[in-house]
Amino acid sequence: MLTFDLGIAYVWEFDEEFVSLIEKKLQLTGLTTFRVTQKNVFEVTEKIKNRQLLFRTFLDRASDVEDDFLPLARILARRKVKIFNPYKKILHAIDKATMHLEFITAGLTVPYSIIIPPHSQAKELFVSVDDLEILGRPFIIKPCNTTGGGIGVVKGAESLKEVLTARQKHSDDKYLIQEKVYPKMLDGKRAWFRCYWAFNLPVCVWWDDETHIYNLLTDIEIETFGLKKLFQLTRTIRRITELDFFSTEIVLTEKNKFIVIDYVNDQCDMRLKSLHPDGVPDEIVSVIINSLKLSILREKRINR
Repeated sequence: MLTFDLGIAYVWEFDEEFVSLIEKKLQLTGLTTFRVTQKNVFEVTEKIKNRQLLFRTFLDRASDVEDDFLPLARILARRKVKIFNPYKKILHAIDKATMHLEFITAGLTVPYSIIIPPHSQAKELFVSVDDLEILGRPFIIKPCNTTGGGIGVVKGAESLKEVLTARQKHSDDKYLIQEKVYPKMLDGKRAWFRCYWAFNLPVCVWWDDETHIYNLLTDIEIETFGLKKLFQLTRTIRRITELDFFSTEIVLTEKNKFIVIDYVNDQCDMRLKSLHPDGVPDEIVSVIINSLKLSILREKRINR
């Protein structure tokens, strides 16, 4: 039986550079890797099924966006392979309505939101004038399960009519109508952060929600601006979701409140800043890959 330390399933073309970097860094330490793509997924699934091929661990960046990868993920789950972001946990974590309620229960501060049912289940929508007043204008409209790249999100809604129109675009999905949150300025930067839970490690960076540009968050800035809570909040979200790798967006407001905005993104965009202006700083990608490496080594020791 051919055995590899890490199987990596992916479908997004821009994941190529991330996967290549993972392979390079892991192979330098003697770990073996195997790519699963649209080209070989059926062959790999068959070989795994027949025990001709084995992955000790599996990084799944495909099964929640491409059904062809689901049988493979299910077989590996049944065989107790360590899957980074198991499919069932992803389904739970990416539901914004569910996370909204669970975050509140866990004591996290989230934007004031109204959860509305799918258009396919309730054509008529009843939202009170009082609710709209609390939301303020403009407000945000978000589908609860349609994720990735801001799909279906309306950032500057002003009227109930826009809600009625937006919810028809993904008619089987619940929607959140959410107040717009504004960050304070810290040394000329918007206090908006993207925080990763990266295989047992919280990692936070500056992320401008208007330009989508990332910048490194230094230890001095964390101390000066009192940002240690970003890491605590990320750990709390990890406890709620039980995912191995995800990102969240957290804003520090003028009232010095940390508000969790975009709850859970399970398919983190790992394009490198050295290749894409709006990519993740290369240093951060390296930290994330190193944390993945340590997790694989830990699993390998446990299962010897």
